[in-house]
Amino acid sequence: MPHPAPQLIDARLDKFHPTQITVGKMEVALKRKQWAELGKKSHSAALASHWFPAVSGPEDQYYIVDHHHFGLALLEEEVKTVSVMLLKDLSWLDPSTFWSVMNLHQWVHPYDSEGVRRDFAAVPYHLTHMHDDPYRSLAGELRRAGGFAKDVTPFSEFLWADFFRSHIQVSLIEQDFSKALTLRKHVICRAGAA
Repeated sequence: MPHPAPQLIDARLDKFHPTQITVGKMEVALKRKQWAELGKKSHSAALASHWFPAVSGPEDQYYIVDHHHFGLALLEEEVKTVSVMLLKDLSWLDPSTFWSVMNLHQWVHPYDSEGVRRDFAAVPYHLTHMHDDPYRSLAGELRRAGGFAKDVTPFSEFLWADFFRSHIQVSLIEQDFSKALTLRKHVICRAGAA
């Protein structure tokens, strides 16, 4: 029996509200590079097969709960419209209650680039205002290398970023990403042996 297709809504990418404070900017750059390597037909196919899970929030804005890196990459590549899969309509809630409900569902990750939890007011209003977290880029590379699978655990890459935060200096990631990747393997092996 075929599975029904999700109901998708076309939405303007530049109107999306993030639900996290940071992204790995190296990860965004990689996604931009991958996008640039696709032809126009492949662009259309990629957009047709990809949607952004979102919650309708205050002022009828879409708050995306995943794919922030891809969304920012597409925005920087001047993509205008994408598909949204609406998870829940919370547009009727006041902002304070809205963020409490988002937190309850684990649809928000209000942690800064130091891994410190912030008030919901610190979550940027636009994808382009998210801050860089180099540890999130390192975690993304770990996932691509097969270190862990992208799963349904909300913000799982940030859990790995937090693990690396206490084991690898940020200056190493920023100055010599390849060396940080090598060190990452040793850190994981040591942690597994402990």
